Amino acid sequence: MSIREVQVTFDCTEPAALAGFWCEVLGYQVQPPPSGFDSWDKALDAWGVPPEEHNSRSAALPREGESGPRLFFQRVPEGKIVKNRLHLDVRAAPGTEGDERMIALDAEGTRLVGLGATRVRRVDPDGRMETGFVVMLDPEGNEFCLD
Repeated sequence: MSIREVQVTFDCTEPAALAGFWCEVLGYQVQPPPSGFDSWDKALDAWGVPPEEHNSRSAALPREGESGPRLFFQRVPEGKIVKNRLHLDVRAAPGTEGDERMIALDAEGTRLVGLGATRVRRVDPDGRMETGFVVMLDPEGNEFCLD
């Protein structure tokens, strides 16, 4: 059996804005329009997609030469109501420990708050199993951790 690729899909209200946020978080890029079109609006117009549906989907990809899953953002009519059962851990301080780790996580949390995220709580290292992390919300309230 071959290994399969994974796409992570977000239900949301503003696909383009949320894709832009996650591109900033992960160093990704918004998926470029198809060949022959210099913008998504021109492609969607050519395909007969009504203007009110232009922001119904968006996608983010790793930059050229990088790896990672494609992120897909789709507009849904309902808002988020309960905690996610699945969340992303953004490895913002790999290879660090203790105070150095928490300083790096706090700095990244501050950067992301400036982009529209919300800091929920910080969990400090406990000297046993817990290495420390910061719980965040993206601009639409989806939980993720800086780990």
